[in-house]
Amino acid sequence: MRIIRLENSIKTGRGKIKRFGILAGALLLLGLWQKQAGDTGETVCLQDEIIGEVQEKAYETCIPVFSFMEEGIRKEKDTVVAMRLFTGFFPLYEYMELHYVTPVQAESRNTVERIIEGENSHEKDGEDVELDGDLMEAIQKENEDAVQEGEEEASVDPVAGFQEAEKVQTIDKTALEDFDRLVSDFYAVDSTTYIGRDQLDVNKLSSKDMTLQQRDSSRPQILIYHTHSQEGFVDSVPGDDNTTIMGAGEKLAQVLRDRYGFHVIHHLGKYDVESRDYAYSNSAPALEQVLAENPDIEVIIDLHRDEVAADRKLVTDISGRPTARFMFFNGLSRTNKTGEIDYLQNPNLDENLAFSFQMQVAANEYYPGITRKIYLKGYRYNMHYRGKTLLIELGAQTNTVEEIMNAIDPLAHILSIVLNGEAPAEEETVEEAEQQP
Repeated sequence: MRIIRLENSIKTGRGKIKRFGILAGALLLLGLWQKQAGDTGETVCLQDEIIGEVQEKAYETCIPVFSFMEEGIRKEKDTVVAMRLFTGFFPLYEYMELHYVTPVQAESRNTVERIIEGENSHEKDGEDVELDGDLMEAIQKENEDAVQEGEEEASVDPVAGFQEAEKVQTIDKTALEDFDRLVSDFYAVDSTTYIGRDQLDVNKLSSKDMTLQQRDSSRPQILIYHTHSQEGFVDSVPGDDNTTIMGAGEKLAQVLRDRYGFHVIHHLGKYDVESRDYAYSNSAPALEQVLAENPDIEVIIDLHRDEVAADRKLVTDISGRPTARFMFFNGLSRTNKTGEIDYLQNPNLDENLAFSFQMQVAANEYYPGITRKIYLKGYRYNMHYRGKTLLIELGAQTNTVEEIMNAIDPLAHILSIVLNGEAPAEEETVEEAEQQP
């Protein structure tokens, strides 16, 4: 009996080998046929027709659902069709993609706090970089060349001061309903964290009302402060706060007051003089006191400058002036390693994300190229005190003070657009006009 089974197995194996050989031979002949066809269009078309028929029969045999699909769908890219089928047969896959949570690895509270305030602070490249004289000269020359190039290309003479830009484009939000497109166009996600479709939904981000509810400018509306007050620029004067990020904060406060009529408090507390470690924790009590004394404050701006490679420039041209580029930053209160950080919860996270998104949209529509992508990282960064909270990275250590100060004007204009709801108001007015007889 065992001998008969062995013989049958051998015959079966020989049959499989034979069929495999026939298939391999057919493929080889098709390959040779294609090679000999050259530019003979008729032969190539016949070959394509045969291959198409073979594929069709394979689909009908192995995946019969293809036979019942509409013709337009069947002609889509194979990988797209396969993914549709897979998510259709296994809907749990799509659910997990929407609600993905990284497995949590437990860490002690002390360890996480040390990471939050020390080694993984949001300045991604570590300590300040000292720039030598040659590099300073090279950077200043690059600025001068950029300005000169802008003057040559301009159709009119550049103005000496800042002029508010008109809207030059409208962001197509329907295209951003695709999650991958939204993330690709608007966000840089740090490798330490993750974001899902449930939070980054363009309709959800766009629909939140970010206008000021408290319009009485006799009471404080906006608070500007600096977790890292000691951040300077390539030509900052040692000991002169006016040439550091604090000087930039003072100009932003003045422009928001004088040009746009907001009531602004510029908090001058310094929390990183001896060490940057625990600056966020050190600044929290002062923030809470300011907010307790001024409960009408709706907007909080933590103004920083970024840290980049010593040979990198964050500069563009606005109104003929060299202008530092800036970046909005969001902390998500979760990391890949720890998952959700329970004691760093942020009930205002969705509103934080909507605020930075609407600021980014306004920047792209009025001043294309002035912003970098919104940066998402894992911790909270004291953004939980108000929904309308922005952490802004204004330029970097390689920018000049002039470039930083020039960036304040468009930044203030963008803030006024979002906080006053200027763009939505215009659309509503047009709609009402169309409805009138």
